[in-house]
Amino acid sequence: MAKNKHRWKFQLAATLASNPFLLNFFRGKIHKGSSKILCVPGLNCYSCPAAAASCPIGSLQAVIGSSKFHFAYYIVGFLILIGVLLGRVVCGFLCPFGWFQELLHKIPTKKFSTKKLHILTYLKYVILVCFVIVLPLTIVNEVGLGDPFFCKYICPAGILEGGIPLSLANGSIRASLGDLFTRKSCILLGIVVLSVFFYRPFCKWICPFGAFYALFNQISLYRFHIDGDKCTACGVCSKVCKMDVDVFRTPNHAECIRCGDCIRTCPHQAIAKTFSLKSDRKKAISK
Repeated sequence: MAKNKHRWKFQLAATLASNPFLLNFFRGKIHKGSSKILCVPGLNCYSCPAAAASCPIGSLQAVIGSSKFHFAYYIVGFLILIGVLLGRVVCGFLCPFGWFQELLHKIPTKKFSTKKLHILTYLKYVILVCFVIVLPLTIVNEVGLGDPFFCKYICPAGILEGGIPLSLANGSIRASLGDLFTRKSCILLGIVVLSVFFYRPFCKWICPFGAFYALFNQISLYRFHIDGDKCTACGVCSKVCKMDVDVFRTPNHAECIRCGDCIRTCPHQAIAKTFSLKSDRKKAISK
């Protein structure tokens, strides 16, 4: 089974680029420099002591829930730009929490397919609409501010990168921990356990980034192309895909994270990476 042996290098580089201030883990402090006005493309919590920039989901909720602003032009524009250029390449190469799940999945134990749980892939769209947009916009306090519902009540990256490191290094934070910390820790623990047995469960079922970028996979400039003259519809590419995509039928499916395993596995070299708007297939496969 051919795999992209070098993808982890991009994932490591993206993680370090998003979190260069590693000494802050020992200081129990959050970096608050001017770089925090920028956003990273993947899921990386603002509250992570080492984080150099902000998470777009958290920033989007902060603007939506604000009584001063009504639309996050910069954040939405940034996400659309990344989506149009790359689609879910972000999930496969640039997201620290996505890589975290992949590392957990390498733990040697019996693995399970998620094909029969495909219906759960639609849950992330519900979370994107309800918890990231609708609830922060409609449920506000007495001064007109909405809570960042996804970050506060669901996001496991926040507790992994922010809550746990800060509480370990800062006594005052540790003393103020309550039920919310316990509930979020249980969510993180659930994702950790699931990730050992299932490939990227958070990305497939819960992540609002995955939902947003998935909307652009069919139209993004970076895409996969099937050469119909070479493809025999043997299905080898579909068997190797851990995101449960029938690659030879839908090479730019919403769930594809562009890992490239299908390209290296295809016995006929019928799958290629392109950066253009040409169609997915040279000619239709009817087999």
